[in-house]
Formats: sequence, structure tokens, C-alpha cells
Amino acid sequence: VAPPRDLQLTDPGLLGSLDVEWKPPPHIQTFNECTVKYKLEYRSTGDRDWKVIFTRKLKLRVGFDLSRSAEARLQTLLKGPCTDDVEVQSDWVYATFQIPAQGKLESEVQNFHCIYHDWEYLKCTWQPGLLIPRGVHYGMYYWYEQGINVGCVLQNLSQAEYQDLNICVNGSAAATLLRPLYTTLRLQNLGNDSRGAAGDPRGQHTPQTRSLHQGSQLNVCFGGCGSGERFVSTQMETALTISRANQSHVSCVRVRGRTNIFCADQGFWSEWTQDCFSVSRKEDKQLFIVIPVILSLSIILIIFMLIGQCRKRSPAAKPLQTSVGF
Repeated sequence: VAPPRDLQLTDPGLLGSLDVEWKPPPHIQTFNECTVKYKLEYRSTGDRDWKVIFTRKLKLRVGFDLSRSAEARLQTLLKGPCTDDVEVQSDWVYATFQIPAQGKLESEVQNFHCIYHDWEYLKCTWQPGLLIPRGVHYGMYYWYEQGINVGCVLQNLSQAEYQDLNICVNGSAAATLLRPLYTTLRLQNLGNDSRGAAGDPRGQHTPQTRSLHQGSQLNVCFGGCGSGERFVSTQMETALTISRANQSHVSCVRVRGRTNIFCADQGFWSEWTQDCFSVSRKEDKQLFIVIPVILSLSIILIIFMLIGQCRKRSPAAKPLQTSVGF
């Protein structure tokens, strides 16, 4: 079977989503007894693995990192009575795409970083490039299936979860071209959920569908917090008994949680609880009772001893001497 014809990649201006389209092989209508499908593989230059799509369509829209070249390859798959139910594959056809270079590489923003706070809003930060003129102004553009927008703190992004979020950060300056930064994010991999930790009242509002933990972890401090720490891991539990057989004192406990790997590529940890909860032992509570009693008895004993000493030091009464004459 012949390969598809006229494979091409075009940019609809969606900051990373490219249209991939092609024409069917010549004389494909002669194989009307067989099923004709296409296998598309695509990646951005430098990626080790290809992403694969099987389709009967002649046009798809897929995501690329526009800071690198986009690569695609396509082949025809034919199977049915005309091939004795054996799948026949054509040769590959190839296409590439790269946006024209703009500005010097050193003018691209650095340390671009985004955090999806509490599954409510996305905050992105960056630093200026190494080679920029004075008075540069930056704009951040993002796109997902709902259209193109501009902003730096993005809210109401629930519809963008678990799909590609294309972002471009570009700068403008008089008479100078700056290199734009392109990137594609997945919101579920950017989480920083400060809710749901023990002692945090906001935890009661955490959606149950997002509280799946691969494992939660207790951070236990011995002595003073910061002097020594011990970590204890749990799975899904919301309570944990800590053995003190070999521990002289537990001063405080902090908690954080981790999402399930099915919610994010590698899972991510929440922040630690802000408060460090002090832990008092039963023995400590008993000391609060025993110590005052001992002090009280000691004071009473000292008072009696002082009284006894005072009596010993006071002069004894002398008897009266009388003479009797006969």
C-alpha cells in the first residue's frame, strides 16, 4: 500500500497546538473491502519517545513545544479481505515545522515556574533574560481548548485540567526583538495543595476526588523542632500512633500529603502544616501534679524546722531562790 500524500504541519496560532493534515494514498478507493487507517507519530526535537495516534481522519491537532522543532511521521495501515486479514503497512512520510527564530537566545526569560495553588488558580513567575534592553514589558499568553487569553494569575481553570495548557511569555521593547518562551503544562503536575493537612481548617473543603494520596507523611521533631527530625510514612490513613519506646520526648508534629500518581505524572507533595503541634506525654502531665505537692511538703518541713531552731535558741526561765530562817 502507498503512503499518505502531502503531509504538512501548520500553525493556527494556538501557542503550541499544530494542525497535522494529509491526503489519502492514490487509488485508495480500490481497497474498499479493507479498512484504511493511519498511524501518526510525533514529537518535539530532543524527545526520546514518539507519541502515537491511530486514526481514520485526514487532519488532527496535536501539541508541540514551539521552542523546538516539531517532527511528525505518518504511514498507511491496510487490513481486511484484500490483505487476507493481515495488516499491511506503508513506508513512512515525514514533515517538520519550526517557527522563525526571533531575537537572541539570551533575551528569553529565565526560571519560568508555575504553581497551581489549591486547585484554584495558577500563578506563574519568571526572571528577565540575560540580554534585554531597558523598559521591557512582558506578557504571558495561554491557550487551551476554550480559546486564547492573556494574564499572569489564571483562575477558573478546572476545564483545563488533564489537558495541555500552552503558554507563551513574550517581551516587547522599542526597536528590539526578544526571544519568546513557549512551554506546555499539565495543571495536575503543578499542584501545591495547602489544604487537607491535619490542623488546617481549610482541609474540610478539599474535593474528595482530589484527595487521593499515594502516601502521606508525618514529620516528627524530637527535642526542639529543627534540631532533629524523623519521618513516618502512611498510606491513606488520617491517624498514626507514634511509638516512644526509644524516644525521650516528642516536641511537635507536622503533616503533609501527596497526590496519587494517577492524578499527576510523579505525584506532588503539599506544603507542611504551618503550625507545629506540641505533644505532651502522660508522664509530663503527672509531673505538673507531683512537683507542686513535693514543693509544698518541702516548704512545710522547712517551716517546722525553723520553728524548732527558734525554740532552742530562746533563754530558759530561771527558778526563784528563797531563804527560810528558823
